[in-house]
Amino acid sequence: MLKKLLVVIIKPKLGWQYIDDSGNSTQRVLSSVFFPLLAILAVSCFIPMIYDSTTHTLSSTLMDAIVSFSGYMLTYFLCSYLLSGFYPEFSRSQIAFAKLNNYLIYNLSFMIILSVLMNVLNAEFSVLYFMFLYMPYIAFNGLEFLGLKSNKKTKFFIISTLMMMTLPFIIGIILKSLIKK
Repeated sequence: MLKKLLVVIIKPKLGWQYIDDSGNSTQRVLSSVFFPLLAILAVSCFIPMIYDSTTHTLSSTLMDAIVSFSGYMLTYFLCSYLLSGFYPEFSRSQIAFAKLNNYLIYNLSFMIILSVLMNVLNAEFSVLYFMFLYMPYIAFNGLEFLGLKSNKKTKFFIISTLMMMTLPFIIGIILKSLIKK
C-alpha cells in the first residue's frame, strides 16, 4: 500500500491507475496507510522537544500530537460525509463510495507525510509549506479514478481540494483554542 502512495506522489496519473486496478477496500487502505501515518504524525510531534525543550513541554507536545492526529482524522470523515452528500453519485454504490474514500485517504496521506517531515526538520518556515501546493496536482490526476461526469469534475476538484487543504488547519486552530481555555 505504501508503494501505491509513493507512486501516486511521484507519478500521480500512473499511481491513480495503479490504485484503480488494485481495487483495495477502504478498510484495507485505512489500516495499512492512513492510520499508520497518523500514528507516525503523532509520534513526530514529540521530536521538536529534542530541539527546544523550553517551548515544547511534554504537555504542550502531547496536545499538539492530539490536535494533529484529530485534525486529519476529522478531515477525512468530514470530507467523506460532505462530498458524498454534495455528490449523491458516490452514495449510490459501494464501489463509488470506496473510490471517494480512497481518493481522500491518498491525498490526505501526502499531506500527513509533509506534516511529519515538518515536525522532524523542525523549521518554522519551511519549503515544505510550498509542497502542500502539490496536493491539488495529485488530486487533479485522481479525478479520472473517481469516474465523475465531465461537467462535475471541475466543481468537485475545487470543493474537495479546498476542503482537504484547509480543514486540517481549521480543525487544528479550533481544537487548540478549545484546549487553551
